[in-house]
Amino acid sequence: MGVVLALLLAWQLRQVLELVYVSALFAVVLMPVVQRVMGISIRGWHPTRGIAVVTLVLSVGLALAMLFTFALPPVLHDVKRFSDDLPAKVPELVARMHRLPMADKLGVDSMAQKAENAAASFASYVLNSMPVWIGRILDLITALILCIYFMLEGEFAYFYFLSFFQPETRERLARTLLVAETRMSKWLLGQGALMLTLGVTSTIVFAALHVRYFFLLGVLMGLFNLIPVAGGVITIVLASGVAALDSWTKMAGVLIFYAIYVQLENGFLTPRIMRTSVNLMGLSVLIALLAGAKLAGVVGAMVAVPTAALVAVLIDEYIVQKDPAAAEQVRKAHQAQS
Repeated sequence: MGVVLALLLAWQLRQVLELVYVSALFAVVLMPVVQRVMGISIRGWHPTRGIAVVTLVLSVGLALAMLFTFALPPVLHDVKRFSDDLPAKVPELVARMHRLPMADKLGVDSMAQKAENAAASFASYVLNSMPVWIGRILDLITALILCIYFMLEGEFAYFYFLSFFQPETRERLARTLLVAETRMSKWLLGQGALMLTLGVTSTIVFAALHVRYFFLLGVLMGLFNLIPVAGGVITIVLASGVAALDSWTKMAGVLIFYAIYVQLENGFLTPRIMRTSVNLMGLSVLIALLAGAKLAGVVGAMVAVPTAALVAVLIDEYIVQKDPAAAEQVRKAHQAQS
C-alpha cells in the first residue's frame, strides 16, 4: 500500500521531479568543471566551491549573452526572410524540377503542394505553441537555479543517498556512479564540440557559396547533429533544397561539402573527440532522444543521452553477464567493419 501511495504522489509531482532530475543530472555533468576551477592555485590560494560555482555560472551567462546578442538576430532575420520568400520561391523550384527528366512521373506538383502545406502547418504550430515554449523557458530557469544548489550542496544529498545501502553494496554503487559521471561528462563535452564544429564550418561554407539563409542553416546543421544519421539527413536535405532555389551548382556544392565533412568527422574528429565517451550505439541514442522528447519535450531530449549513459553503465555493472571471449569477438567485428 505504501508503494502505491508513493507512486501516486510521484505521478502528481512528476513535473517537479522532472525539474529536480534534470537539475541534478546537469550538476553531475558540470561538477568536474567546478572541481577543476577549485584546483586552480593562485599563490597557494584555491577558489572555494562557492566561488567556483559562481565563476561557472557567470561564464555560462556571458556565453549565452554573446549568443543571443550576436547569433540570434541573424537567425531570426533568416527565419523572417525564409517565411517571406517561400510563397514566391516554391513555384520557381517547381518550374526548375519540371525541366528534369521524368518530372511528371515523380509527381513534382503533388510534392510541392505537400511541402508548402507542411511549411504553413509548421509556422502555425510555432505560433500556437508559443505559450508552451514560454513555460518551458521558465522551467529551464528554475532548473538552472536548482542546478546551482545541487553543485553547492549535492554531495551531502549524494552521501545521504548512499547511506541507505549496506557498506559492500555502497562501495560498488559509488564506483559505478563515478564511471557513469565520467562518461556523461565526456559525452556532453564531446558532442558539444562536434555540434559546434559542424555548425561553424557549414555556416562558413554556405556563406562562401552564397546560399540563402546560410546562418539559419548552419545553426540547424549544428543542432541536428545531436541526432545520429537522421539529423544529418534532415538538415542536408533542407540545405540542398534551399540551395536549389538559386542553382543546381550551389546544391552540388552543399552536397559535396557534406560528403567531405562526414568522412572527416567519422575518420578523424569522432575517434579523437568521442573515444572516451559513453560508447552508445547510434540506435540507442536515437531511441533515447525520441523517448526523452515524448516524455518531457525539449528538456527531456536534452537529458536523454546522459540518462541513457547512466542506465547503460548500471545495466553493464549489475545485469550484463560478461563473457570475455564474446566481448573480444564483438570488438574484432567492429574493427573489421570500420
